[in-house]
Amino acid sequence: MDFRVESEYGQFWIENGILFFVYKKGIVIDRSVAIKIVEDRLRLQQGNTFLNFSDIRGVKSIDKAARNYLAVEGSLLIKATALLVDSPLADALSEFYLKASKPVIPTRVFTDKEAALAFLETYR
Repeated sequence: MDFRVESEYGQFWIENGILFFVYKKGIVIDRSVAIKIVEDRLRLQQGNTFLNFSDIRGVKSIDKAARNYLAVEGSLLIKATALLVDSPLADALSEFYLKASKPVIPTRVFTDKEAALAFLETYR
């Protein structure tokens, strides 16, 4: 199964049982945007469960309501999530998100794509 979908928020595709999502540069995520992203993702998944690799390096900001939505409702049909960031500050902020929002699935933050994919492999 290999599908690619472009939305106004980024690009989704499924490869080797992993759902990849790369956010567009400069995106601002509030709850309404988070809901739309999850709707697009669920449409692509067609009821199937996947591991999730999210490249969030393009995200400019995300508000608390969006973080909380993504941590719970946004985890539907996802086994585990790896978040790719590009700086120590983004890493620290993402770690804070994990502690504050308490995602309902295993979720970790990485600055290295290969390490992120290795983490996901442990949930196959």
